[in-house]
Amino acid sequence: MSGTDIQIVCTACGATNRLPPGRDPQSARCGKCRAPLFSGQPADVDGAMFQRQIGRSSIPVLVDVWAPWCGPCRMMAPQYASAAGMLEPGMRLIKLNSEAEPQTAATLGIRGIPTLLLYRGGRELARQSGAMDAASIAGWARSQLRD
Repeated sequence: MSGTDIQIVCTACGATNRLPPGRDPQSARCGKCRAPLFSGQPADVDGAMFQRQIGRSSIPVLVDVWAPWCGPCRMMAPQYASAAGMLEPGMRLIKLNSEAEPQTAATLGIRGIPTLLLYRGGRELARQSGAMDAASIAGWARSQLRD
């Protein structure tokens, strides 16, 4: 996005932050709450924060839809966290608990978990169900952006 400010939504407070070209997003902090904009870890979000992230971020947003009782979800959680270290700051990684947010999961048409959803510009680009390792998550997300 050369020449254009990048819009990053803070996962701590939901404020939209503009980063000018050339600014290091890894060291950037939220202008409202001063939290780091990227931590190298996926953020747990509720339905409202999910909507803010996909609707206001100019970078792609990768969502892991999961539930605490789901064995494959628990198995994939550390892999998804590792993928965040590989993909940030070029992509935001968030986690949506389908048990805590059943209305959002239903609206998304989630039929099985874990499910990864990739968004860019507020639009769903791709989805993938089933547990994956970190390299597969990162490779899948990057390949969807090339298509």
